[in-house]
Amino acid sequence: MTSRYFIEFSYDGSNYHGIQRQPNSLTIQEVIEENFGKFIGCPINLVLAGRTDAGVHAKQMYAHFDTDKEFDRNIFCKRLNSMLPKDICIESINLVSNNDHARFDALSRSYRYIISQVKNPFNLKFSYYLKDDLDLNNMNNCCKLLINHDDFKCFSKSNTDVKTYICNISFAKWQKVNNEYIFNITSDRFLRNMVRSIVGTMIDVGRSKISIEDFEMILLSRDRGKAGFSVPASGLTLINVNYENIFLESWKK
Repeated sequence: MTSRYFIEFSYDGSNYHGIQRQPNSLTIQEVIEENFGKFIGCPINLVLAGRTDAGVHAKQMYAHFDTDKEFDRNIFCKRLNSMLPKDICIESINLVSNNDHARFDALSRSYRYIISQVKNPFNLKFSYYLKDDLDLNNMNNCCKLLINHDDFKCFSKSNTDVKTYICNISFAKWQKVNNEYIFNITSDRFLRNMVRSIVGTMIDVGRSKISIEDFEMILLSRDRGKAGFSVPASGLTLINVNYENIFLESWKK
């Protein structure tokens, strides 16, 4: 009998060309599938909860797979982690019903972007070094505008095959912790390059290059060319993918 499982995993995306398998490039999906196939003894195809671009990290990502093969779920995480490189970790495996879907059943995704004002070689892979002082109040006023809008074409990567630019952002906030500006954002879905474009445009607000009113006009324009620069991938981490009570049984690392 075929069963469906969700795997929960995390990764440092620095050495990969994104999560989604693609020809002639090393990706997270490829590495997990190949090692998983060796463990279970047959090819495995993962259906990802979403995609992250080259250099982006994930503290929590999910994917589902179907199999009729029997395997020891109690040792799954430990055994697969011993086979995977150090920058990818399987956190749990979860039995679900056969109609649950890693991508379509996700209620929300949350991302975090970190800007460091202090040059630190140890944080280089996980933050964007920018020594400027930023106006946190104005940037958080822009966050309120994000929550009140739902069309984010202006922040979407150009020339992508997207059916809709509608996203429902439920949370967006900047905070200052020591020498870091930290941006957290939650939405039901995200467009490609959306968070990095939002952060780049908000940096322009924080530097007083554009006003809060300008930021809203960019939102209304639906024009990527009017928005700010796309910040480096290194500072971006997928923090959480949220589901509602779909795990029937779970085995953790």
